[in-house]
Amino acid sequence: MRLAVYPGSFDPITRGHLDVIERASGLFDRLVVAVLVNTRKSPVLDVADRAAVIRQAVDEELAAVAGAIEVITFDGLTVELARQKGATSIVRGLRAVSDFESEQQIAHLNRKLAPEIDTVFLMTGLEYAYLSSSLVREIAAFGGDVSALVPPAALPYLGVARPA
Repeated sequence: MRLAVYPGSFDPITRGHLDVIERASGLFDRLVVAVLVNTRKSPVLDVADRAAVIRQAVDEELAAVAGAIEVITFDGLTVELARQKGATSIVRGLRAVSDFESEQQIAHLNRKLAPEIDTVFLMTGLEYAYLSSSLVREIAAFGGDVSALVPPAALPYLGVARPA
């Protein structure tokens, strides 16, 4: 069984994240979306809420593959989580060259720590190349419309009413 881990803060999950999840689920038999407890950040949503939003978004928007996607929370090293889960790959989404530079460094370090685990980079769809969780949070904080940027499950956590 080909199993991969897709780690991230997902604060909040965006349509770009869902794009990567959907495409990664086509490459692997199982995908673990791992929501990171990042002590260096002050998230808007707590880790349990982020995981619940992702689970709901996957179930609602990726129903055809939802059964092969596990959503968990974790802290610590991603490679250790991958080992615990029996994953052979770590999935990372890229939007631009600037993402690649920092992600490449992390991938090399992960490879040093766990040579048996590969990092797989997926470019997000062009329509999401501009999208980041931090920009979504900023737009929402100023009352802007983020409904096209995140799945409906995330809207209440950003102080936006979910469409009927």
